[in-house]
Amino acid sequence: MINQQGESVQLNKQFKRTRFAPSPTGYLHIGHILSAIFVWTIARYTKAEVLLRIEDHDLSRARKEYEKAIPEDLKWLGFIPDIMESPHNPYYKQSLRFERYEQILNKIKTQHSVYSCDCSRKKIIEKMQDRKPGQELRYDGHCREKQLSNKHGIRLQIDNRTLEFNDLFLGIQKQTPAKQCGDILLKDRDGQWSYQFAVAVDDWDQDCDLIIRGQDLTESTGRQILLSQVIGRPNPPTFLHHPLIHDQKGVKLSKRDMASSVRDLKNKGYTSEEVIGQALYLGNIISSQRPVKITDLAEIIIKNERI
Repeated sequence: MINQQGESVQLNKQFKRTRFAPSPTGYLHIGHILSAIFVWTIARYTKAEVLLRIEDHDLSRARKEYEKAIPEDLKWLGFIPDIMESPHNPYYKQSLRFERYEQILNKIKTQHSVYSCDCSRKKIIEKMQDRKPGQELRYDGHCREKQLSNKHGIRLQIDNRTLEFNDLFLGIQKQTPAKQCGDILLKDRDGQWSYQFAVAVDDWDQDCDLIIRGQDLTESTGRQILLSQVIGRPNPPTFLHHPLIHDQKGVKLSKRDMASSVRDLKNKGYTSEEVIGQALYLGNIISSQRPVKITDLAEIIIKNERI
């Protein structure tokens, strides 16, 4: 595989498990397909299992019809999870794991500094008057000494440690979460678990030692490694952040931009091979738009055949 620096990377190590973990807040779209291509192709090459996880920790946005459609659309594309248990199995979705998150939070409280926080997103934005376009929100520790009740959000106080990790695609990365995002939110003001906390617990419990995801999530990796240390995971997973689909100006396409879902394309008469080829082309992985068979993905992704 050719990495971001144009260097050849040998994926010789075998992994136990990776995961494909969409949120059921809409139908799978072309960006999801590109991610699935990388997940399944690299998993098969490294002998890793693929776990399908439904990340529905935000119950205000999750919808049953989208959850039901995810495995159906994956099956039509040819991406079959190795672990796809019943909805009653805790592997399956985060909303069945809230008791486990509470258990881990109680453990953290005995070993680390956590505190309640009533700051809204709006308040944090207002305080960042010099925020640059695209810069993420950084919490400044406003509520550390306020001793609020547990009815508010809960944050983990973090130090200024810099974390270094070797991304399989991007190479060596160094991140300092305290400077990027500030104290990490574990549970929000509405009682919902944060994405960062939930996935750190899930990936440990579910033996995911290889995390394959888009480069838009690269900046959150340091804090997830930090959280994995805090919750007691002996070794963090290995990360690989794959390229994204961009517009002609090089801007990442949003969900709104990628309006055509998998089932929309299917209903319009596209074949699964045409949809896979479209995702690869829009992701600048192949040089021309054409149907691509799943059996050809290893040549394209691992051996970098762009023809």
